Amino acid sequence: MDPEAAQTARESLDLAFHMSNILDTGLDRHTLSILIALCDLGLNPEALAAVVKELRQEPSPSSTMPTAPS
Repeated sequence: MDPEAAQTARESLDLAFHMSNILDTGLDRHTLSILIALCDLGLNPEALAAVVKELRQEPSPSSTMPTAPS
């Protein structure tokens, strides 16, 4: 990627991240960049949003693991 294209990509991600923060999505920059890349590959943005919402509702693996007896 040439330097000008890389700079444009960084600026676009910065803008998308700023908008994401204003909308209080809770997405970090890395996750947002992955979601944008998936959209660029043709995945449906509404389907991706539904997956993100569903994954957020699931308990984290660490909270579901049994603890060892003391």
